[in-house]
Amino acid sequence: MMPTLSLSWSMLLRTYAVLFYAFLYVPIVVLVVLSFNDSPTMGFPFLGFTTKWYAHILSGDELAGAITNSVTIGTASAFISTALALLTSLGLRHQFPLKGFVFPMILVPIIMPSIVSGVLLLIFIGFAGLPYGLWSAVLPAHVTCVLPFAFLTLHPQIARFDPALEEAAMDLGAKPLEVFTRVLFPIIRPALIATLLFSFTISFDEFIRTLFVISGQRTVPIYLWVLIIERVAPFLPAIGVVLLAISMVIAGTGFVLSQRTSSETNP
Repeated sequence: MMPTLSLSWSMLLRTYAVLFYAFLYVPIVVLVVLSFNDSPTMGFPFLGFTTKWYAHILSGDELAGAITNSVTIGTASAFISTALALLTSLGLRHQFPLKGFVFPMILVPIIMPSIVSGVLLLIFIGFAGLPYGLWSAVLPAHVTCVLPFAFLTLHPQIARFDPALEEAAMDLGAKPLEVFTRVLFPIIRPALIATLLFSFTISFDEFIRTLFVISGQRTVPIYLWVLIIERVAPFLPAIGVVLLAISMVIAGTGFVLSQRTSSETNP
């Protein structure tokens, strides 16, 4: 009886695993297949193999402009958010008035619904008299939503850092900046790289807050949304594959850099 029950449980787990991975990866396979479908509409049946949809999107300026906007805004918001998260984490290692309110205040954008944040940003930017656009409105909006995630990624690494190492360096005559650059920074460098890449990914995918304040410019999520609203374009799967390839390159680069810096700091 027990072997039969164990066999049934093993089969159930295997079935669950197969269904789980199918749910994750079958849509990606379907997306890749549809990107080569020679059909005037998006979807099946598969009418023939073609690469014209890739030629269409790569030769157009709209997608290139949207990717450029998303990459530049994502890079800027990632560096700003990581720098603010680093400074905040370093500050929380010391005692100061109202220290207990800093942590929950940073997490407010996570708790607040995105659509509420978008409305508040729209009202605030209009009240401040700032123009709606990529750098004047979208960048502050992205930093607002990315900062909590950057802080949650980086803060545990800073909090676990042994202050005795810094004290030993200062006893040997090192200045505060030298302590940071020669002691703290090499140890937390893998965490900084991971935080930068994570922050970039969140900013690159941000849609709701961007929609409220971007005006006439386009990021990749806004560009895709406009395409879906106007028409279900047959080259949408090709765009999805291109964006998937970009994400894989970014993730792979981050993994290699993190492994390399980790091996350098822990020989």
